[in-house]
Formats: sequence, structure tokens, C-alpha cells
Amino acid sequence: MSLRSEALKNLITGTETPVDSSPKITAIFGENVFTLATARKFLSDEGYKSLLASIKGGKKIDRAVANQISNGIRAWAESKGVTHFTHWFQPLTGTTAEKHDSFFTLKGDGTPIEEFDGAALIQQEPDASSFPSGGIRATFEARGYTAWDPSSPAFIIEMSNGKTLCIPTIFVSYTGESLDYKAPLLKALEALNKSAVEVCNYFDKNVTKVTATLGWEQEYFVIDEGLASVRPDLVQTGRTVFGAAPAKGQQLEDHYFGSIPERVYAFMRDFEAESYRLGIPLRTRHNEVAPSQFEAAPIFEEVNIAVDHNTLLMDVMTRVAKRHKLHVLLHEKPFAGINGNGKHNNWSMATDTGVNLLAPGKTPKTNLMFLTFFVNTIKAVHDYSDVLRAAIASAANDHRLGANEAPPAIISVFVGQYLAKVLEDIETRVGDKFDEQDEAILKLDLHRSIPELLLDNTDRNRTSPFAFTGNKFEFRAVGSSANCANSMIALNAIMAETLKNFKKEVDSLIEKGDKKEIAIMHVIQKYIVESKKVLFEGDGYSQEWHHEAERRGLPNIPTTPLALDAMVTEKAKHLFESNNIYNHVELEARHEIELEKYIKKVQIEARVMGDLALNHIIPSAVNYQNKLSANIAALKAAGLPESHFKAQLDILTQISEHLQIVYTRVDAMVEARKIANNISDIRTKAIAYESQVKATFFDEIRYHVDKLEHLVDDAEWTLPKYREMLFLR
Repeated sequence: MSLRSEALKNLITGTETPVDSSPKITAIFGENVFTLATARKFLSDEGYKSLLASIKGGKKIDRAVANQISNGIRAWAESKGVTHFTHWFQPLTGTTAEKHDSFFTLKGDGTPIEEFDGAALIQQEPDASSFPSGGIRATFEARGYTAWDPSSPAFIIEMSNGKTLCIPTIFVSYTGESLDYKAPLLKALEALNKSAVEVCNYFDKNVTKVTATLGWEQEYFVIDEGLASVRPDLVQTGRTVFGAAPAKGQQLEDHYFGSIPERVYAFMRDFEAESYRLGIPLRTRHNEVAPSQFEAAPIFEEVNIAVDHNTLLMDVMTRVAKRHKLHVLLHEKPFAGINGNGKHNNWSMATDTGVNLLAPGKTPKTNLMFLTFFVNTIKAVHDYSDVLRAAIASAANDHRLGANEAPPAIISVFVGQYLAKVLEDIETRVGDKFDEQDEAILKLDLHRSIPELLLDNTDRNRTSPFAFTGNKFEFRAVGSSANCANSMIALNAIMAETLKNFKKEVDSLIEKGDKKEIAIMHVIQKYIVESKKVLFEGDGYSQEWHHEAERRGLPNIPTTPLALDAMVTEKAKHLFESNNIYNHVELEARHEIELEKYIKKVQIEARVMGDLALNHIIPSAVNYQNKLSANIAALKAAGLPESHFKAQLDILTQISEHLQIVYTRVDAMVEARKIANNISDIRTKAIAYESQVKATFFDEIRYHVDKLEHLVDDAEWTLPKYREMLFLR
């Protein structure tokens, strides 16, 4: 019996993991998180006030007070059965990292004690040379530091009957360069806060802080663990490099929002319960468009917390799935021909006075504030579309962008017909004159009109990489396996820079004698004119849009190696350096890391394709050839005319043709890899892997393998098929 047959047998006879009845969400929410409410119980007044000031105002915690805080955190953790702690950080591998240490230690006289001091809370020293650093750290320069981020609360992970206290941290090199996602994200958020507060003060002097908010939508596939385990491509790459389309895919559109399969529903309830205990505010679960595809989405949170929660959720989902004999696929394109996985980033900004800056107002002043931030966002996307494209570039996302409800690589902005008309009206004001009493502009009833009109255009949003959806922008191009921080660093950085320039231009007009509101409207009009070519309301999938985008001069860079160039332009260096997010060394290092990651991903996929072709596909096809040949020989020996076994001959001929092409093209792909591997310049090497390996061979080899899947006896085929993996019930 083949491994595939055994997996299918176990799928049929297997039992589901039972799940206890879920308690009320509010009863368990955040119970494994060191929240401020928990801190109030376990910390001294001094420790609590210091922690609160750090979280709310960004003030540094004195090391002496850190001892009080660490003792309180340990007391809380031990009360819940925790014996070990770790600094939990997000290196540039794309996953999280942790090194566990116990509270246990020995005093000088050998007395065992439990200890967790302020120094251990604030700082640890992992080996920086073992993580991607883009040349910042060499093997003989191993020292790096993790440093506590008080704004993201500590939490407890429960796993295999053990509990670990996790301290969210940044990760930097011995010489201070960031080696993770969190450090630059915190810097980008602070840059946005500074620029946005200054602009908000035109409208409300009481605003002292602006917080970027994020609500992500995590898409994922769920398949049977047994079937996944006998697909080497899924195990090693997260996607199927081969697989013929089943007769039924998503064409009937019957999976979207359909009844959740009971086995998946049990898994969902389980991972949701663990997520609630970790303070992840999940709100939504549903079937997505493709068969076996689902989505989870939370309530909006401050960006830094939202990023941590999404990163944590991906780990929780993967672990919990194993308890249910399931396998979660977070890859952007696990299966060809059907929807891929995205992670839509719904982004906005909120003031400490309770105002969503991207929510249309009800008064002239609030309308003008909305228009200010709305138009500045469009201007930022227009001016830095290449930076946004680089932020979502990866080998996995290249498989997804541009089809099956994923936006194209062309960065454009959708705003809906009503707001498009508003922007057009402002742009075309006769004589370039504005009156502060102009009701046509300042007293637009935006608040009531937008939701209704946006509903009429929802379907068209699906093809836009950056769409306004009523009170937020939805960055739809982000890939499902990505760390949200990458796109959020870019988006908040370009917004900070644009708002900074906006204030300079408005202040200049005010100094020349314009009233504040008139100066603001003049700059808004200027920005609308300068950025209108990035606005697009139509079908992003159409060839017409590709031609139109080219005519407008919008970049269309479909491959990662070239898209990443935007990270190291002079424009990008100025953007990130002037806002104290990255220096040029960090930018160049990250550029190198992403190129190297791309090369390795494509290299692994190519090796897996070769392995499957030589060790699974060709042997299966040859076995069936032998059966056909024996059948034909027997029929000939029986004296039957050729017309009686013409079908067998035709099938045998087709199999032989496809086999020959698969073998020769795999061999040629290996040679192409060898040539690419001899290239020393990493950018040139990445381009070679894209154009000479991936683009030249992947689709062609897959085409012939998938044809063989249709021709070869099902009993001989060793790999689980799409029809078996995708229709889990």
C-alpha cells in the first residue's frame, strides 16, 4: 500500500479530536497576559506607575524599578505554574525566536532559589550571527541583544503540559543596527505620531498623540495532516509544485461563507480559545472563496500590538492544528488555479481625543481634517508606491499577485465614486480660489454619503491593492505568510514623511498671509493634482488597466528581485534615514537578506520539483507504462488487430512524450541552477533564479507532470491529489 493510499484510509477511518464546551470569551480573554489590570495587582505603586508611563508615554523604565516589575511578573507567572521565561522576538527569518531560561538558579552556597531580576527582563544576549543580518554580523561577531518592549505585554504560552513566560523584545546587533521587524516598526510609529500630531493641531490643539491602528485578515488553508505529510512539496515549501486541477474547484462559488466543516470548526474553536487567553481579540471566522480555505480576523488594535498578535496567531494555529490531525497552510499560493492566501491590512490613525482621522466628519472642521489625512495618504502612496511594492515582495507572494482576487503588482488606490467626485471638484475649483465659508467644499455631508456609495463598489475593491473602505484603507497586497510589520513600517514611514512635507507647505502659505483653512485647501488641491494618476476605480485584473497604468507612468514590477530595488534608492534612504527608522547600512542589509531569502526559496522549490519528478512522477508513470505494454503485448499475442488496443497505444505514446519532456527539462533546470549558483553578485543571482530557473522551467515542468496525473492509473500515483486534499469534510 502506498503512503498516499494509507493516508486516505486513515482519513476515512480517523476520528476527530474532541473539544470541550467553550467558556464565555470574556471569562478567559487575556488570562495569560500581563495586562495593566494584572500589573496593578502584582506591582508596587512605583513599579506600576513606571510601567504605565512607559506604555502610555514612551518613558524609559529605570533599572532599579525594573527589579520591582520583574519580581511582580515572576510572581504572577509562578502563580500560573510557569517555570521558564524567554525573550520573544521577530528576527528577519519570517518566524519568531525564543531561548528559554528557567527561574531556577543556585546561590553561592548552593541553595536553590527562583529568581527573575530586572536585568533579565530588560536585556538578553542571543547569537546575532546565526540570524539573517545582511553582513552586519559575521560568525566571529556573534553578539546581539534583545531588549524589552514594555508597550507589548508579556504573555504565557502553554504547550505540552508546560508553560513559558514570553517577554516581547526588539533584537539589535552589538553595534546597534536593528535585526528584526519590531525595532524599525516602533520607530516608524513614532515618526508618524510626531508628524500626525503636528498636522492634527491645525484642527485640535488638544491632540497630543496619534496612534496607527491595524486590523488584519488572516487567510489560510486547512488540509488533513496525513495527506500533507506525504506531499514532500507541502512539507518543504508550503505549496504544491505539482497538482492537476480537479473537476470541481471554486467555480460553483459554493464554499465562500458556506457551512464550516465540523472537523475544521472544532479546530477553529480550539485555536480561538487559546488566542483569547493570549489577548488576541478575534472577532470573525468564515469559509473563504477557495475550497478548504478559511479566514480569521480580529478587532482593530494599535499596530505594534496587532503585529505581535498576528505573528503569535500563526504559531498558535499551526500548533493547535496538529492536535486535530490537521495541517495549516499559510503560504500565499498553496494550490494553483484557485484563490491564494492574503493578509489584508486594514489601516487607519486615531487620536488620543478619540477621533479616527480617516472617518469622514459631520462638521466643516472635521471634514477638512478628514480630507487632509485622506489626501495625504493618497499622496504618500503615489510618491512611494515602489516602497510599498518592495514591502510586500516575496517569492511566495509572486505566485499570488494578479489573479484570483489578489491585486496586481501595480500599486493603485481605490476611493469609490463619491470620493473620486469630491477630489475632482476640489481639483477643478475655478481660478484656484477657496473661500473659508465655501459650503460646497467645507460642508460636504461626507459622513452620511460614503458608506452607501462604497457598498455599491465593494466588488471592485477586490482588484485594488490599496482601497478606501469607509473609515480606513485596506492594503490588500500583503501576503498571508508575511510579518505585517514589513508593510506597516513602509506605510507609516511614507505617511510620516508626507505629513511632514504637508505641514511645511501649509505653514509657508500661512506665513505669506493665507488663512489656515485656505492654506490647507490649497495644499490639498495641489496634492490631488500631483497624485491623481494613482487613483483607479476599475478592474485591476484587466489588460486595459496594465496598458493604462503604463501610459500613466505607474510602475509594474511583477517579480521580487526587481521590486526590492526600491529599498536602496536614494529616495528610500532619505525617507527612512530622515525619519530615524533605518540607516543606509540597515537598508542595504535588509535588501541583501530579502534577495538571499528569495534565492533560497526558489532554489528549494526547484530541488523539490526535481526530487518529485525523479522519485515519484517518473516511477509512477513508468509502472503504468509497463502495465500498458504488457496489456498490448498480450492482446497482440492473442491475435487481435491494432484497432482493438489503439487507446492503450495512444495513452502509452502520450505518457512517453510527457515523461521525456519532464526528464530533460528537470535536467536542464539543474544545470541552470548550477550556473546561477556561480554568480557572486546577489542581485544578479536572484534575477537569474527568477528568469533562468523559475520563469523558464517551473510552469513548463508542472504542465507536463499535471498531464501525466490525468493519464496515469490512479492506483499508481503516489502523491495526494487536489480533489483529495481540498475537499476536507
